[in-house]
Amino acid sequence: MLIIAPVGLRPAIVAIGLALGLTGCVTPSIPIPPPEPALMEFALDAEAGTATFTYAPEPNYADAIVYVLNRDRGTGIITTARPDGSVGPTQPFPAAVNDRISITFETDETLAGACVTIQASGAASFCD
Repeated sequence: MLIIAPVGLRPAIVAIGLALGLTGCVTPSIPIPPPEPALMEFALDAEAGTATFTYAPEPNYADAIVYVLNRDRGTGIITTARPDGSVGPTQPFPAAVNDRISITFETDETLAGACVTIQASGAASFCD
């Protein structure tokens, strides 16, 4: 639709249109920090070739959906964080030392994720 306006009104119309267009881009979400490897623990069962995942309480992740994906094996699990944001221990999933694991927390407002590598001790460190 073409609107023809007198020259003097054109800047006002452009300003109003721009203001209305920008209001659609504003989202009221608050970013949450990515998961911290220091709060993660993997309990490895070398004989079974599996691990379970545990995450310490983090209020930002309260009741989040948690995705644990082994990037190297293409498999994982989905679980839910507790009201305090803690997770696990989860059900066992295929994993071994040095596997790269994507940990993603999904809340109603946002996603936060990190890639970690499982250490022999069961600790995690950020992927290279």
